[in-house]
Amino acid sequence: MTAIAASYHDRVNVLQGTNALAASPFDRPEWFALLAEQSPPLVALASDGQHSAALALTRANGRIEPLRHWYSFTWRQLAPEGPDGDRLLAAIARDLRRQSHRVTLSPVPDEDGSATRLETAFREAGWLVHREQCDFNHVLPVNGRSFAEYWNSRDGRMRTTLKRKAKKVEVELLTRFDPPAWAAYEEIYSHSWKPAEDTPDILRRFAEAEGEAGRIRLAIARHAGQPVAAQFWTVENGTAYIHKLAHLEEMKHLSAGTTLSAALFEHVIDIDKVELVDFGTGNDRYKADWMEQVRPRFLIDCLDPVQPKALPALSKRILTRLARKASQS
Repeated sequence: MTAIAASYHDRVNVLQGTNALAASPFDRPEWFALLAEQSPPLVALASDGQHSAALALTRANGRIEPLRHWYSFTWRQLAPEGPDGDRLLAAIARDLRRQSHRVTLSPVPDEDGSATRLETAFREAGWLVHREQCDFNHVLPVNGRSFAEYWNSRDGRMRTTLKRKAKKVEVELLTRFDPPAWAAYEEIYSHSWKPAEDTPDILRRFAEAEGEAGRIRLAIARHAGQPVAAQFWTVENGTAYIHKLAHLEEMKHLSAGTTLSAALFEHVIDIDKVELVDFGTGNDRYKADWMEQVRPRFLIDCLDPVQPKALPALSKRILTRLARKASQS
């Protein structure tokens, strides 16, 4: 069997060859390049001369964590499927014991097997691994339906709201990045119920790049000429991603968010022909009105039992487990 070499890099340009492994916008080298401006990257690579695998990581909170931002829907390994990729991931996991006593990975999906692959790789490499659900992901499998068919399956209250309120706002739906429309989105967001964002420039630059690639779906709702609601989506590889939505709280009576969402759902289903709509992370109740399935997102916490630094966290983990068992008995 060919020997596997592991290496570490402080620049994300080494990920340029992983484009074919990207399953979402948050797996692409361009996304990691944006994040690398905020957090020093630690890219772990492994190669057997024929195949390569990578984990985009950073050092934070006294451990190794994913190179990610709270905008990210997911974080996962960049590795080919099958035994070759699994061997490369195990090699990275073994070598990471030289880098830290603790590796904590989240939010990892498992509908594609990512959480299972990473958990297995780190267990085989000698780490003590704890896996738990850390978040929710609401999605809509379109299943070949038209928008009309999908909409007829929604709750009657939603359909009535749209019928009564749709004419109260004008909807502009763009498939390119538009600076005035983005400025309207930012203005609405700043006056909405949403918390202030610490790095809004990352989202804008991401939106600009998605616009250049033709993947952006940016929509603004106006009432009497005033922007009152905005949403930012992207579309690629048969999936529509709902990144951001906001409305002015004082204009809530217009239900502009419902009108805007319906327009975007109609566009991505009937025009873009997507197979899935992904509402990102979070278990907000309103997401269930639009979505039909919920997928878990996992945290995978890995401790190296031979390193003294891992003992406090390991002791806490054991005590938590014992307390949970006691409460259930």
